[in-house]
Amino acid sequence: MSTAAQDTDTPRAHCTVDADGRTTFRIALRSAGHPRLALVPRAKKNAPPQPTRLLDLEPHGDDGDLRAVLEPLPALAEGRWDAYLMRETDAVRERLRPGLRDLRALVDGNLRERPSPVAVRVPYATKDGFLAVRAWLRPAHAEAGRLDLADGAMTVHACLHGAELSDDATALLRLRGDRDTTRTFPLRTDGSGFSFTASFAELTGAAPGEQVWDVFLRPAADVPPVRIGWLLDDTADRKTVCVYPALTVGEAAARPYYTVDNDLAVEVTAVR
Repeated sequence: MSTAAQDTDTPRAHCTVDADGRTTFRIALRSAGHPRLALVPRAKKNAPPQPTRLLDLEPHGDDGDLRAVLEPLPALAEGRWDAYLMRETDAVRERLRPGLRDLRALVDGNLRERPSPVAVRVPYATKDGFLAVRAWLRPAHAEAGRLDLADGAMTVHACLHGAELSDDATALLRLRGDRDTTRTFPLRTDGSGFSFTASFAELTGAAPGEQVWDVFLRPAADVPPVRIGWLLDDTADRKTVCVYPALTVGEAAARPYYTVDNDLAVEVTAVR
């Protein structure tokens, strides 16, 4: 295929993420102008709009490809960022298709200690086949690990990043839509690691009908709770990847799951 034909096809970007969070994009494109890669944030309800992040595409290596580098700082705001190509300064934006994504450096990201704020980026392919970046940015984060289900309860193993555990730290489950309805559970701690066991029987009688309980860690009695989730690897969307069975407790069934933001929650439904 000729260079001209390649340039007129839907552009495709390869990307590599290193252990420091630096993301390198590479596009096979011949251009004499000033091409740029644009990361455009998707609008979020009740959140202020974020500016587009523009990255210069510059020649790199002997293959003639253009490269753009997204440095770890400044961090991207939490959300989803769609990737576009701008062939010239005032050109119409073109959605980018994903090429090869080398995310090996992210696989063991939970093993590295993360300072505050905890910033995470994962390039991924959207459902309609385009390139995007999922970003998380939180003052502190509790990274979920193994989750055990037995005897009508779940035991969560996790590690805190960006903050420290106090002697009075607890796990907190909050009924979604009702901030005043909570359940607390004691922690077993080992440095920044912790675990807790939550009995589903304490969740099933809080309100009629279906319920969702969001799972938090409260590192100390006088600080805001920290969401428990699974963010520190190469998976942008965990909801359909990690699927747990439901446990029947009385006349209800409780099932832990990961939300669209990769945060841990528990769904309670009536047994029919």
